[in-house]
Formats: sequence, structure tokens, C-alpha cells
Amino acid sequence: MKATLNPRSLRETGTTPDYRFSLANERTFLAWLRTALALIGGGIAVAQFLDIGARKAIAVVLLVLGAVCALRAVAHWAACERAMRRKQDLPASRFPAVLVLLVTLGALGLILAVLTGRFAP
Repeated sequence: MKATLNPRSLRETGTTPDYRFSLANERTFLAWLRTALALIGGGIAVAQFLDIGARKAIAVVLLVLGAVCALRAVAHWAACERAMRRKQDLPASRFPAVLVLLVTLGALGLILAVLTGRFAP
């Protein structure tokens, strides 16, 4: 499988799918990109405004997760586009479940910090 993200290279693969499927794939990509931007924005907000000792660690985790989400989004978009052009099943991905798990664990950790008073100004 080619690991290229070049649109011209993707167009040379297989046959052109129904444009509705390509547009749906693009909308999914954009949704993942919005998620990545939200994580990055959250990381910046934590770095600037949170007043706790773990501020930098939380900010770095959010920023890294945002970057990984953006990279995964474009890789999944290309893999789906390639599969559609080859008339193959769309690739399965564990990334959504992993992201949900990480965000949930992070939220639970922050809830615990709020309840124990670790967010005291």
C-alpha cells in the first residue's frame, strides 16, 4: 500500500468513486480536523490560564493529542479515498475509541482535581 498523501497520486489509483462518497470522506476528515483544533486550543488555554502545578504537563498532552489527531485524520482520509477508488472495504480504525478513552480519562482526572480542590487559585 502506498503511503503517499499526494492527491495526484491518489487520483491515479483505481477508478473515480461517486463524488458523494468522496465528499462524505472529506467531511469526516474536516470533523477530525476540528477535533484536533479543539484539543490544540484547549492545550493553549490550559498553558495560559490554568493555575496548577501540572499545567504544563496537561497542556503538552492536549497539544500532542491534537497533533496526533490531525495526522491521523489525513492518513485515514487518504486510506479511505484509496479504498473507495479500489472498490475495497473502508479501513477500520481504532483511533476514535482510543481518543474517546484518553479524553474520558483526562476529563475524569480533571473532575477529580476540581473535587479535591487542586484547582485553587
